[in-house]
Amino acid sequence: MENWGSYSFLFGPLVAVVMLVVLTFLLRWTFGRGRSLVERPGRRGTPADYGLLVPVADPPTVIEAEIVRRRLEAAGIRATMAPTTLGPRVMVFGPDEQKARALLAEPLWSALQLPVAESTEVRRTGRPWPAAG
Repeated sequence: MENWGSYSFLFGPLVAVVMLVVLTFLLRWTFGRGRSLVERPGRRGTPADYGLLVPVADPPTVIEAEIVRRRLEAAGIRATMAPTTLGPRVMVFGPDEQKARALLAEPLWSALQLPVAESTEVRRTGRPWPAAG
């Protein structure tokens, strides 16, 4: 090894400091992309911002949109509920649009296929739920 004179005692600490600086920058670059480990909520866009998805229903609330989405999925149609800037929209892929619109045009009771005469409440009042009040 060459003779560095009186500065050879600085070599070890200098290498350690340089390695710490490099490691610090690498870790900040790796883990410093976002300020939080919690995922950000999705950005709301217009119904046209969803690419291949086509809106087939625009219910007034998120709960009703989820009911419509599940009704479509129960019929075998891939559907998603998107919170757009115009409110919640139920969207399907283009080839399934006509089938989804036809299903949603049917009354909900025919889609559920409930056995109407099974309940004593239905036989007594004609409604599948108790009267309010």
